Amino acid sequence: MDGMLSPIGGPPAWRGRQLEARGFWPRRFLDLELDALDAALHACPKDPPFIRAEDFRIPALAPLFDVLKRELETGAGVVRLSGIPVDRYSHAELRRIFWGICVNLGVPLPQNSQGEIIGEVKDEGGAAMSVEDGVASARARSRSSGPLRFHTDKCDLLALFCASNGISGGVSRVVSTIAIHDEIARRRPDLLKVLYEDFWRRRPQDEEGPQSRPEDAVFPMPVFSRGPTGAFTSQFSRVYIEMAQAVPGVPPLTPLQVEAMDLLLATGDELCTEAPFTPGDIQILNQHTTYHGRTAYADDAATGARRNLMRIWLATGFSRALPPGHAIQWGRTEPGVLRGGAMPGKSAFDL
Repeated sequence: MDGMLSPIGGPPAWRGRQLEARGFWPRRFLDLELDALDAALHACPKDPPFIRAEDFRIPALAPLFDVLKRELETGAGVVRLSGIPVDRYSHAELRRIFWGICVNLGVPLPQNSQGEIIGEVKDEGGAAMSVEDGVASARARSRSSGPLRFHTDKCDLLALFCASNGISGGVSRVVSTIAIHDEIARRRPDLLKVLYEDFWRRRPQDEEGPQSRPEDAVFPMPVFSRGPTGAFTSQFSRVYIEMAQAVPGVPPLTPLQVEAMDLLLATGDELCTEAPFTPGDIQILNQHTTYHGRTAYADDAATGARRNLMRIWLATGFSRALPPGHAIQWGRTEPGVLRGGAMPGKSAFDL
C-alpha cells in the first residue's frame, strides 16, 4: 500500500489549461476528414446497432484514430473533436455518424438492462427522476437540468456528441483523476490511503435492473485502485455510495471516508478544465483516468432550443488490465476484452 501513496505523474496527470496545450482540446476535423465521414455515411445503409467497423470504413481517419487511441489510453485520457456540421444532417444521420466513429475506436455497450445503446442526455424533467431509498440515481440526474458532480461511467471510454445546445449553462467539466490522486498524496496521504480502501456501492436499478437478492444490490470497491501491471484506475460515483447506505447490513461511512470524498471533489474543482459544448463536438473520456461533470443548465423555452448530447459507452481493444476484484462490477478485468456496461459480457451487437 505505501508504494501507492506517492504521486504518479506523467501525461495523464494534467491540470486545468495544460489540457488545451496538448492539441486535442479541441482538435477540429479537417475538411478532407469531414468529406470522408460524409462518404462513409452514405455508403452505409445500416443503422445502429447493426453498423460495425467494417460497415463504416473511413481510411482517411485511420491515422487520426491511431493517435486518439494512444492519447486516450497513455496520454491525457480526454479528447474533443469539433466541427461536424450538424445542420447538414438529420437526427438519424447524426446517430449513424457518431456510431460509425465510435465503432472505429471500440465496441459499444448497453447502457441499461433494457438495451439502450445510444443514450440521449437531455432534460426530461420529473419523468427522469427515478429515486431509490430517497436518493435520485446518477442516471436520473444526468437527464435533468441540474449540475452533476464528478463521476465515472461503467465503460473504458465514454463518448458524448453534441447534436444541439441552444441552452444557458451546461458547461462540461473534466478533470484528471491522476492529478487529483497526486495532489491528495501531497496534502493528505492519510486520506489517499482511505481512497484505496473499499467503499460500499449500490447497483442502480434504472441501469442494471432489480436484483433478485438484496445482498446482490451492493458491493465493495475502492475509489482508487491499481491493476496487476500497476496501471491506475478510479471508479467513483458518490451517489451510488450514498444510495448503498440505505441497504441493511452495509457498514456506515466513516468520518474519514466522508472527508476523503469531500477532499476528492474539492480537489477536482481546483484542477479541472471547463468548456461549453458546441454543436458538432465529440468528447471522449477514458473512464479509468478522468472524471466528468457539468454545471446546471436551462433549455430556451422562448425559442424551443434544447440541449441534446448523444452518449455511447465503449469497451476497447487497447484498455488496461483492472484489479481482479473489479470483476464484480465489470464482468472481466483482462486488458482489451469486452467488459463493463449495464449487462457485463454483452455488447450492443448482442442485443
